[in-house]
Amino acid sequence: MPADRAIPLPAWIFGACTVLAMMALAGCRGQATEVPSEGAAPPIGMPVGPIPGPPVELHVESDPYGQNPVALADGRRLFVSYNCSGCHGGHAGGGMGPSLRDQTWIYGSSDAQIFNSIAEGRGKGMPAWGTKLPNDQIWRLVSYIKSLRTPQEPDPPE
Repeated sequence: MPADRAIPLPAWIFGACTVLAMMALAGCRGQATEVPSEGAAPPIGMPVGPIPGPPVELHVESDPYGQNPVALADGRRLFVSYNCSGCHGGHAGGGMGPSLRDQTWIYGSSDAQIFNSIAEGRGKGMPAWGTKLPNDQIWRLVSYIKSLRTPQEPDPPE
């Protein structure tokens, strides 16, 4: 058969191809076609990974325990028992997670900011503990963390 002669297709094949193409286009209608720029909120309906904590910053005042020695010791005990040292190191000097002994922190070092970091979690690995721990225990952890590098630190590194 010569190459310039086309073989006619039966009408049902043409119709089936048209229906399949229309179905494919209809299925794409609800999907996002743009990728958001870094830092921008994804479009509604676009799936994202788990985001720890509530979407708004909690408004808390200051640590109710301050430098109370009993609260500091409880905070140290909680730090060890909840395995915070698994990421932050045995005396919070850093490991897979950042050092808590540093003087400059990404998310701030005020009482409220530390509380929010524990309660809400932070990107890149810090889980949200606010739904798992009572505020009282989070404040004791804050007290302990604030005591690091001070003479009041319970069980300081040798």
